[in-house]
Amino acid sequence: MTGTVVDISGYTYEDSELNASHNYLVPSLLNILDSLPLPLGSRRVFELGCGNGAVAAVLAGKGYQTTGVDVSSQGLEQARRRYPHLTFMPGSAYDRLTETYGRFPVVVSLEVVEHLYAPRLFAKTLYDLVEPSGTAIVSTPYHGYWKNLALALTGRMDAHFTALWDHGHIKFWSMKTLSVLLAEAGFKDISFMRVGRIPVLAKSLIAIAKKP
Repeated sequence: MTGTVVDISGYTYEDSELNASHNYLVPSLLNILDSLPLPLGSRRVFELGCGNGAVAAVLAGKGYQTTGVDVSSQGLEQARRRYPHLTFMPGSAYDRLTETYGRFPVVVSLEVVEHLYAPRLFAKTLYDLVEPSGTAIVSTPYHGYWKNLALALTGRMDAHFTALWDHGHIKFWSMKTLSVLLAEAGFKDISFMRVGRIPVLAKSLIAIAKKP
């Protein structure tokens, strides 16, 4: 990472497989991508925070040309070993990624923004990476009144908001706050879907935002 932001390149991945959250995130992501009017020559996707490369591999298998960056050296090692035919590079949401990679019709960032100390820099980078009239797709663990109440009543607050996870979640987003973040960056037509469990207790929310 650049500047004074804490380096989290030590974020670890045990393997190159999809994890439990992908059971509900990936099918929703594929449905969103299928709904976009992307010509065959424009099925290019940039993954901001590609982790171990597993999601990019699924997208590539569906015919999308994928490029991914991540700060985790271990994640990139796993990704490159398992998926050598795909492009995975070191990179941070705080870097000037557009200067290196250009712009894309779709930029995806799954379960990343909750880990960041400077989410507005993330949103700026995200906006810069998206082509005009393109789409950003961002997921993050869902937080809302009824879910937070359920966590409190069941004594699961400490487990959910754990302070003992190195490089773990430090920002907790609602649809309102994530909408404000994306709108500040310049995105329009921001919509949301909640995935995993019933909506009021959803595991994650997915924002779909358009660049004018």
